[in-house]
Amino acid sequence: MSRRKNLRQLLAMMTLAVAGATGTAVMAAPGMMPLGGHGMSRMLDDVKASPGQRAQIEQITQSARADLKARREAGRTLHEQSLQLFAQPAVDAAAAEVLRQQMLAQHDRASQRTLQAMLEISRVLTPEQRQLITQKMAAQMKQRGENMRHAPGVHHQPQGQPSERKSG
Repeated sequence: MSRRKNLRQLLAMMTLAVAGATGTAVMAAPGMMPLGGHGMSRMLDDVKASPGQRAQIEQITQSARADLKARREAGRTLHEQSLQLFAQPAVDAAAAEVLRQQMLAQHDRASQRTLQAMLEISRVLTPEQRQLITQKMAAQMKQRGENMRHAPGVHHQPQGQPSERKSG
């Protein structure tokens, strides 16, 4: 596995780990899930994190959780405003665009805070621990992808194959 691919997987995993630990919703690649709570604890067990590392990571996630809580509340307010906007007899396109931009800025600030926490956590873990996490997450992603392909009601087409489903 290339070093660049390992770094991308680690970044994705850390994003999800921090997001899960902080209760932040993030967009995830198919087959991945946040590792908050018990998932974070298991991850730290797997890499044999020391009590000191665990304490530092808990402090980082608590701080991020507090910062992101206010951002979630602001996001809810924007969501409520968008619901009110679209419930009107005539929807004001300019107002909808302003709300969209505000929501985008809100998501960007949350993403920046999540990245900050991820980077802080990455400095707590050793390179070997981060490598173990990357390998474990790659295996989990592969397994989840396999599970999704065989899930009832899920119809995946092989890449390059046209869909047999007809619109009508």
